[in-house]
Amino acid sequence: MSSDILEGILKDVFREQELIKIKVERRKRRKEVTIIEGIDPKTFDLRDLVSKLKSELACGGTAKNGRIELQGDHRNKAKEILVRMGFASSNIVVE
Repeated sequence: MSSDILEGILKDVFREQELIKIKVERRKRRKEVTIIEGIDPKTFDLRDLVSKLKSELACGGTAKNGRIELQGDHRNKAKEILVRMGFASSNIVVE
């Protein structure tokens, strides 16, 4: 097997096993930020993932400290997008 195929299979396995938490934090001046935690930065390119999320949600955001931060309350839409990307719905907790 080539290493690309093996890497793809391992990513699929990790996607199905990760417990991902999506929550909203209030920042100063009542600004809301959606936080996505639990995605392993060693397995997935968080910068690429946040880029796709920002594009689909039409918002700003960043990846730092092993978590994704998106401007605004996007909990449910973010879960839908992650499920479309192959993450298991049962492993995504929306708080």
